[in-house]
Amino acid sequence: MMSNSSRIYEIRIYESPSMVAAKKKVHMFNEGGEIDIFKKTGLKPVFFGEAIAGLDMPNLLYMLAFNNISERDANWQIFIKSPEWAKLSKESFYADTVSSITDIILRPAAFSQI
Repeated sequence: MMSNSSRIYEIRIYESPSMVAAKKKVHMFNEGGEIDIFKKTGLKPVFFGEAIAGLDMPNLLYMLAFNNISERDANWQIFIKSPEWAKLSKESFYADTVSSITDIILRPAAFSQI
């Protein structure tokens, strides 16, 4: 199987200062509508998850797929400038839910099936 060498994946890990804050961040993604904003602005989720063991907990992590780094950069700009994101990100209920963000860019190996 031949890999598209420009295709990339982005893993983002949002560490929260407490379990209460972490649950609010999960709420923001689901009931708050952040996932819907992702999809409307071209961010393509592969998965969302919560760590159950390990370092930097509690945290929410997710993976996004892009055809190339330029698409990633452009779609993040669309997301950041979205009126829906501007409104959601200013809601006081979601204040101080993330204390640290880790961002990892991956390229699939030539033998990868994804």
